[in-house]
Amino acid sequence: MFSVPQSAKSEFLDKARQAREERRGHKDKEKSAIHIQALVRRFLCRCRLQKQIRKEVDDYFQASETGTSKRNALSIFKIARKLLFVYCQEDKMRFEKLCRAILASMEVENEPKPDILQDNKLVTLYLTMLVTFTDTSTWRIVRGKGEALRPALTRICENIMGHLNQKGFYSILQILLTNGLARTKPSLSKGTLTAIFSLSLRPVIAAHFSDNLLRSFLLHIMSVPAIVSHLNVLTPEVKSLPSTHDLLRKFILFLSREEQCLDICVCLEGSHTLCLLGNLIHLGFLNEKVLEEEANHFVKDLTDMLSYCQRYVSQKKSNLTHWHPVLGWFSQTVDYGLNESMPLVTKQLQYLWGVSVIRTLFSDVLSKKLESQEHTPPPPQPSTSQNNLPVKNLFKRAFQKSASVRNILKPVGGKRVDSAEVQKVCSICVLYQTALSTLTQIRLQILTGLTHLDELLPKLWAFICELGPQGGLKLFMECLNNDTEESKQLLAMLMLFCDCSRHLITILDDIEVYEEQTSFKIEELLTISSFLNTFVYKMIWDGILENAKGEKLELFHSVHGWLMVLYERDCRRRFTPDDHWLRKDLKPSLLFQELEKGKRRAQLLLQYIPHVIPHKNRVLLFRNIVTKEKESLGLVETSSASPHVTHITIRRSRMLEDGYDQLRRLPANSIKGVIRVKFVNDLGVDEAGIDQDGVFKEFLEEIIKKVFNPALNLFRTTSGNERLYPSPTSYIHENHLQLFEFVGKMLGKAIYEGIVVDVPFASFFLSQVLGHHHSTFYSSIDELPSLDSEFYKNLTSIKRYDGDVGDLGLTLSYDEDVMGQLVCHELIPGGKTMPVINENKISYIHLMAHFRMHTQIKEQTGAFIRGFRSIINPEWLHMFSTPEVQRLVSGDNAEIDLDDLKKHTVYYGGFHSSHRVIIWLWDILSSDFTAEERAMFLKFVTSCSRPPLLGFAYLKPPFSIRCVEVSDDQDTGDTLGSVLRGFFTIRKKEPGGRLPTSSTCFNLLKLPNYSKKSILRDKLRYAISMNTGFELS
Repeated sequence: MFSVPQSAKSEFLDKARQAREERRGHKDKEKSAIHIQALVRRFLCRCRLQKQIRKEVDDYFQASETGTSKRNALSIFKIARKLLFVYCQEDKMRFEKLCRAILASMEVENEPKPDILQDNKLVTLYLTMLVTFTDTSTWRIVRGKGEALRPALTRICENIMGHLNQKGFYSILQILLTNGLARTKPSLSKGTLTAIFSLSLRPVIAAHFSDNLLRSFLLHIMSVPAIVSHLNVLTPEVKSLPSTHDLLRKFILFLSREEQCLDICVCLEGSHTLCLLGNLIHLGFLNEKVLEEEANHFVKDLTDMLSYCQRYVSQKKSNLTHWHPVLGWFSQTVDYGLNESMPLVTKQLQYLWGVSVIRTLFSDVLSKKLESQEHTPPPPQPSTSQNNLPVKNLFKRAFQKSASVRNILKPVGGKRVDSAEVQKVCSICVLYQTALSTLTQIRLQILTGLTHLDELLPKLWAFICELGPQGGLKLFMECLNNDTEESKQLLAMLMLFCDCSRHLITILDDIEVYEEQTSFKIEELLTISSFLNTFVYKMIWDGILENAKGEKLELFHSVHGWLMVLYERDCRRRFTPDDHWLRKDLKPSLLFQELEKGKRRAQLLLQYIPHVIPHKNRVLLFRNIVTKEKESLGLVETSSASPHVTHITIRRSRMLEDGYDQLRRLPANSIKGVIRVKFVNDLGVDEAGIDQDGVFKEFLEEIIKKVFNPALNLFRTTSGNERLYPSPTSYIHENHLQLFEFVGKMLGKAIYEGIVVDVPFASFFLSQVLGHHHSTFYSSIDELPSLDSEFYKNLTSIKRYDGDVGDLGLTLSYDEDVMGQLVCHELIPGGKTMPVINENKISYIHLMAHFRMHTQIKEQTGAFIRGFRSIINPEWLHMFSTPEVQRLVSGDNAEIDLDDLKKHTVYYGGFHSSHRVIIWLWDILSSDFTAEERAMFLKFVTSCSRPPLLGFAYLKPPFSIRCVEVSDDQDTGDTLGSVLRGFFTIRKKEPGGRLPTSSTCFNLLKLPNYSKKSILRDKLRYAISMNTGFELS
């Protein structure tokens, strides 16, 4: 009866719970309100305190400025504590005033003063503060009686420096230095730079040059672009800081430990590593004594750093590479912000190949004495083998008689390769070779620097010749088969010598090489070329090149490049005896067998050094290549098929025009094939005769004679030796480029068929046809004498002009008289307004030579080459030098071999080898005629004054002599009666009034049956001098 309903109980409990929650909520609100009030009161209190402190600080500085209050150290200390307690960004001005007050109280001297507008005054102020509080020497308190406090105060300064270092002090200084110096015009004042460098050095000195601090200093300070260069222009006190503390030696020794050097390189990217290198090299240049004493470690450090950079140097652009102005394509991240400072860094790097450092590093090599003979024999002039031998003997006698001559004609050996001297020179060569392969964009600067000392390369060659027990060559061949570090260093020395020597000979002109004999004597070049020739030959023939990779492949290209520069200069102007380049131990028959089998070494030999094979063997190989192509194209008569024949009809009065119209549109393979010519005379009647190659030969000769006639103005002749090259004014012909292409095809056809034509080309033009002008080592100035020797002398006289070239009034332009009008050609855009001065005179010379030989005739030469190469594959001619290609075109320049001609002569009309007229003829040619007259005779019967390269066995058609009874217009050919009369020397009538005639298209001499030898001699001499004949029989 007293029970309470369940619903009422639940309501009661809910109300109780709600009441508790309300009470708890009120309590939380009260607590939150109290907490908020506390925070607000604390904030307001802090604000009031900060405001009060700032007001106190402001009042203090205002009173100090007005002079109503005197500053003292204690008052500044109290104010400083208060300001630093409340310091934030808005207090920068107050902090600046505080710093100034502190410095004023300490009577600081030598405060840096900004002398560049961009200098930040705050930076200067803060630097002064740091300079002051890291060194007690300027503190007034330690003067006089306070000296006893110095050790304790110094310890405080060291603690400050330690604290700064922990807070990234060096990183901040690096940013400050880089921002101020890594630009075209530095924005840091001398005073600011002095302060920063002094600050950066103090922790290192305080830590007694510990490894940790040296590492930080190298990473952050010495890697700043050209900091040593900037310091070098300051006061002597700052300039001498590095040397005073012997910094360079400490840096060198620190980096000489491989793991520490690697650590530094890994922490620095490419540009900063270069900056560190530049600063170290500059320090070495300034501290020659330290460099001399620590040369080995210095060289090792630089080599290691360059080698690390070399890992990331790439030969070509890719998605993973970045362009660097010194390193080229680089696969590490590049700091492009440093690019502005790279010219100054490059200038520092240049000290490494400057005269001073080279003299210091190569002191062992340069100390070697090489006495020159007083009377150096003159270099041999271009000549035949008859006067080359005396020159060679003259050299030998001179070297045997005189002890004062450079005794380095052949390797002598004797120097141990493991000696300290050799190891040092090798490591130096490795350094420079590494620099050449790493600093790709300034490679030419390095080579020019290394070749600046005339004595270095000859003495380095002498050093190389003394290595090993038997001298250079054998030692280096052994090194190729070894993979030891010692072998690599020796090969690097050879490679450096080759690279530098090649560069030197490339930039020297003929006067410097032959007359003045700058750096190398001619006899030294003979020995070096022999060494290089043998070295390259053995690398190829012994199979080393086939498997060569990396450094060995680079070595081969270096040695081969130097060899080919010497060979090409010898081709232009001989300095070697006959057969100097040939390998006597190489049998051409074996080489040809291996070529047939596709042996790699034979192919490489033909590709790289074809000159070791006798010239006639190479011509034979060329003819075999042409024959094989003819067979593959179906151009040779076989039992099962006949080649396609192209028939053309040519009017004698318009031979060039008809030939051009009918042949220019033919495909190359048709021109390579059989072409039959039918001539039409002036009356429009077909001429008698069947073309069995003879008529086409006459057509080809006549075409070539016409197009190369300077009167046509397609080609001009050079001054002096009358050699042909494209005329710059050939554009007067409407279709001149098509004509040049046609001429190229016709000359190619002549070579293709083995028809020699008497067309003497200028060697510079043939070099372009062969593609030599695309070579890295090609120099236009070297080829200029073949165009105009007088012009060449005038240009080289500008090079040697001792005064101010600007006084000559030249500009970078060329004035030419073109058909009565003066035309100005600018060598570069705007060249006619740019004066030639001493700084650009070398460029002017090369630009002028390039313009005369290339730019002026670029289109004509290009058209000629297109036509020529459509018939002759350019790869076929790679085995020939420029003079050899001229011989391929015009035949051999040797004496005519009458015995060979007699052996391959065919007789007609009753003549035979024992016929008295024939006996008289050969006797007259050998005994009565001069060499010049014999050449005229050969031209009379074959249209070319030179014999075929492979002898008269290869003259097509073969040389023949026919007995004739009547004049050419009555001649109907041989009959039985005429043959019998010729054979038995029976005459219808005395032929004394008639001259010998010829048909050059058939290489045929038509000879009357003269009764006396004297008549034959006189008539023949008259005929060849008047150049009569040349008719189709």
